[in-house]
Amino acid sequence: MKKARKVFLDAAKIKAKDAGHTQRIDFNMGKYHHKVAVGKQQFEDLAKAKQAAKAIKKEALDNLPALLMEFESKMQANGGEVIWAEDSKQALDAIYTIVKQQAATTIVKSKSMITEEIELNEQLQKWGMEVLETDLGEFIVQTKGEKPYHIVTPAMHLSKGDIAQLFNTKFDTPLDYSPEELTHFVRLRLREQFAKADIGISGGNFLVADTGSVVLVTNEGNARLTTTLPKVHIAIVGIEKMIARLADLEIMLPVLSTFGTGQQLTVYNTILSGGKRNKEVDGVEKMYVILLDNGRSTMLADEKLQEALQCIRCGSCLNNCPVYQTIGGHTYGSPYSGPIGAVISPHLGIAPKGNYNHLSEASSLCGSCSENCPVGIDLHGLLLHNRTLAEPTMIEQMLWSSWKYGVLNRELMNSPAFLKNTLGNLFFGKSWGAERTFPIFDKKSFQQQWLERQRGQEK
Repeated sequence: MKKARKVFLDAAKIKAKDAGHTQRIDFNMGKYHHKVAVGKQQFEDLAKAKQAAKAIKKEALDNLPALLMEFESKMQANGGEVIWAEDSKQALDAIYTIVKQQAATTIVKSKSMITEEIELNEQLQKWGMEVLETDLGEFIVQTKGEKPYHIVTPAMHLSKGDIAQLFNTKFDTPLDYSPEELTHFVRLRLREQFAKADIGISGGNFLVADTGSVVLVTNEGNARLTTTLPKVHIAIVGIEKMIARLADLEIMLPVLSTFGTGQQLTVYNTILSGGKRNKEVDGVEKMYVILLDNGRSTMLADEKLQEALQCIRCGSCLNNCPVYQTIGGHTYGSPYSGPIGAVISPHLGIAPKGNYNHLSEASSLCGSCSENCPVGIDLHGLLLHNRTLAEPTMIEQMLWSSWKYGVLNRELMNSPAFLKNTLGNLFFGKSWGAERTFPIFDKKSFQQQWLERQRGQEK
């Protein structure tokens, strides 16, 4: 815990001073906020749309066991197979079994944060598999040997020049390639992989109980190729992604699109309900859906934390968080960064377990995340809740005891300013940061100034 906290703080200090990083993120966030402002205009009453989306997710969580059973029944009736995974190990064991049954060697993946959660790519490579990310942003960071920077836009931290340089080094493409030419190069490269892949792996934006369907939302079309061209499709989805009815997508899809990218609707909205039927020519021969718990049931049992399971992974809280924009996504060390990552990471079975409790401290508690959440999650309240769950260190206990003693002691509060300034710099100056000037106590205490003001008013 202490080591993880120090690693986080050291990385945060470096990234906060990186002017190039700040410039790239400010530019990309500026474009995002402009698009979202335009996208929100599609709603006649945005507040009601958010309330409706929140109600849909809350209803699903309130009835989650029954809906999961209904989903399993309907998916199996559609010809798919449902696998229950209590933790990462069970999910990976299930995937390994399928891979071996299929004698697979080549795997294509569409964008999925839950596969990052269970470190699937690393395991597939250990098993001797060739695995390729097919989302453009994921392809870029995989090529660079990095993890996704953002839950929606994995390569947000890279400029066009950075990507051109990367591709020049890895693939010998011209340095002066435009974004369109770089994208075309990736498209051609991926087409070959789709054609020869044995298995396609995806996540899922929503699970629909009444139809037994997995819903995927993308802008590039790679998810459709991943889930239809190979013989086998494996969808790994967290149990909290459930909604009760297909009709609920009427609200959930535009809300996710608007807050995620500023679009009225994403380009590709795919509903998958098992493999191809007997008379169908196209589609996968077999579809597996792995329902992953990995700590979610424990969160559901917590009266406060269960609200975080309403998250639809739009990334809005990250895009409105001053801390995330300053220190960047990789600094968090968890697949889930920003406010939502700080809330859920300590409670999910993400390796190494127990190394994410400090993330809830990485917040200004300004409330912007809660204000901009499309399903109304009280994120800054949950950050405070997480802090209460973390056991304070002995130093923290001593400091808070000293502070309590001081503020309850009038003589200490009225002590000379030079003494308070000396003690403040001595005990808190270093933690305040070398880049900031420690506040200076006024020569007169608040009580003295208040009494003088009262006397002046009486005259």
